[in-house]
Amino acid sequence: MTFDIIDPLFNRYILHNAPVKKLATGFDWAEGPVWFGDHSCLLFSDIPNNRIMRWSPEDGLSVFRADARYANGHTRDRQGRLVSCEHGARRVTRTEADGSITVIADSYDGRPLNSPNDVVVKSDGTIWFTDPHYGIGSDYEGFKAESENPLVVYRADPEAGTLEVVIDDMKAPNGLAFSPDEDLLYVADTGRMYENDPSHIRVYDCGSDGTLSNGRHFHTVDPGKADGFRLDTDGNIWTSAEDGVHCIAPDGRLLGKVLVPEKVSNVCFGGRAKHELYVTATTSLYRVTLNRRGVQWP
Repeated sequence: MTFDIIDPLFNRYILHNAPVKKLATGFDWAEGPVWFGDHSCLLFSDIPNNRIMRWSPEDGLSVFRADARYANGHTRDRQGRLVSCEHGARRVTRTEADGSITVIADSYDGRPLNSPNDVVVKSDGTIWFTDPHYGIGSDYEGFKAESENPLVVYRADPEAGTLEVVIDDMKAPNGLAFSPDEDLLYVADTGRMYENDPSHIRVYDCGSDGTLSNGRHFHTVDPGKADGFRLDTDGNIWTSAEDGVHCIAPDGRLLGKVLVPEKVSNVCFGGRAKHELYVTATTSLYRVTLNRRGVQWP
């Protein structure tokens, strides 16, 4: 069985004859998928093995970057450049067209960041990222170290050279994504390592100037946690979970599940019409074709 229908509305979003296909395997913790439509390929992290992988329908699997500084989440900016969260270097970087690396942020208030985890770019070019402690909690996904800054969400403006805290009311912020109209910002709080904190997705109203307000509970994933997620053009959230990918309606209702045989870490949309959902799940990469298009840039 590929799908679990919770609400009949979910039938509109899926193709019942579309399988969940395993595209590649052999990783230790696959994360951070990002689609490059202009190159018809997907990049994603294999964090413990300190590498960024590349997969394409034509060429299959290869190593994109061998020394990835234990990169986790990725996205693309409005110029199509790769933006990455690096656990090992405790920074957010941008890969330029010539392959050189530009540091977007590596410290706040004179102290090093914790371990940037996931990242999105708003249409105004600002870069929003979460900075929990998972990459410094052990030597498995980076280098063990003490936190020197709070576990918060930042907004960086590369043009102005500024970095500011926009959310500071979470235990450990993780995945994040904007609604299609950018009026809402969704952020997962997955809790502190080794503690039994509540974990859920919160949502914030986002003003035209980027100011956030009215933070509130949106949805609690069960089983598992909402680690990483992306939205489709209808505003539904497709989020990681213990048993696959859960589809959450804009009003917070669970509509259905894409069942995956491994714990899912993150997702992104891709393919020729951005109608394919790519899924990183523990040791493997999966894909399922949907009857909806994702919000994905470019």
